[in-house]
Amino acid sequence: MKRQAFSLTAFLLLTATASAADLGWNAGADPIYSPTSASSWSGFYAGVSGGYGWGTLTREPAGGGAETQNNTSGWNLGGQAGYNLDLGGFVVGAEADLQWSNLGYSEDIPGVGSFKTGIDFFGTVRGRAGMSFGSVMPYITGGFAAGRGTASLTDPGNVVTSQSATHMGWTVGGGLEAKATENITFKAEYLYVDLGTQPYNGLPAAVGNLDVTQRFSVIRGGVNYKF
Repeated sequence: MKRQAFSLTAFLLLTATASAADLGWNAGADPIYSPTSASSWSGFYAGVSGGYGWGTLTREPAGGGAETQNNTSGWNLGGQAGYNLDLGGFVVGAEADLQWSNLGYSEDIPGVGSFKTGIDFFGTVRGRAGMSFGSVMPYITGGFAAGRGTASLTDPGNVVTSQSATHMGWTVGGGLEAKATENITFKAEYLYVDLGTQPYNGLPAAVGNLDVTQRFSVIRGGVNYKF
């Protein structure tokens, strides 16, 4: 799954780079890379983003037992803010984002009810480093990630019992950002997010107390405004 995700990301970034060239973002007789940026990336920025996520949820009885893995998927939507420092073609910075999400899975358990679990929202605080190629900047990114997960059981009488937990972990990925104007940029980004394992206690006996591990990938697009 990870190898397929990285391959898909590489394809998207190459496609975005070619599209940027077609739009004239990297036109001219100058070399592909110059130690001096044609326009500076330095400054604060904020924007919105959204995309699609998929991954694997692993659950295990809290007292020990067999692990169960289920594929998860869903959409996410949110925003980000950050700061870039352009060092003459080499760009470093930091970014924080928060995404609302329905990434998860559900299943019907015969005689018990409908069990559902997933991520309600997640956020990251990351460092970024990239190289500017005219008005296009590919970059790598990584840092801290956290999210809130919820597990619930709806019994045949439509009584819902749910428990939530805060997950903390890490994220790494990469992307490509391109300037449409001096203040507006568009980006495409891939992140792999590992939110680790947290206990979910207090669920009905038919499900029991669980240790739940959340890991997923996200591909998203966004737009930023540089102040």
